[in-house]
Amino acid sequence: MTGFQLAQVNVGRLVAPLDGPELADFVAQLPEINGLAERSPGFVWRMVDEEGADATGLSVDGDDDLLLINCSVWESVEALRDFTYHSDHLRVLTRRREWFHRMAEAHQALWWIPAGHRPTLAEAMDRVAMVREHGSGPLAFTFRDPRPAPAAAVTGS
Repeated sequence: MTGFQLAQVNVGRLVAPLDGPELADFVAQLPEINGLAERSPGFVWRMVDEEGADATGLSVDGDDDLLLINCSVWESVEALRDFTYHSDHLRVLTRRREWFHRMAEAHQALWWIPAGHRPTLAEAMDRVAMVREHGSGPLAFTFRDPRPAPAAAVTGS
């Protein structure tokens, strides 16, 4: 145990307004997929809006109502990877092009946080910006280039 947990954020631009018929199937699956995440081994926390069910009411960019964010905290890269690619979440992930435009720039970031910390919206977007500007690195990385958790501080006696 290093005293660190993994934060993740991904952003996507919807193909239509969230309350439109094009997104009805996506919206209908949100409670199920969020519940699956919460029951998954290694899940710690997920960002929600004022309604408390999901993050669809959060404004990532006040001028862009079609930009959606997902931010959560996990015990490890492996736990997040298992949920993302080896659970029923994959069923929804494979349909993402029906609901989201392909992003030309980086739209995901992973980073290590002290256990118990909960990322803010601004912090999450800063990490996406880091990946966009500098590529994967120790402060913000991707699934394709995962970084180990920082070493725990060693105290002397």
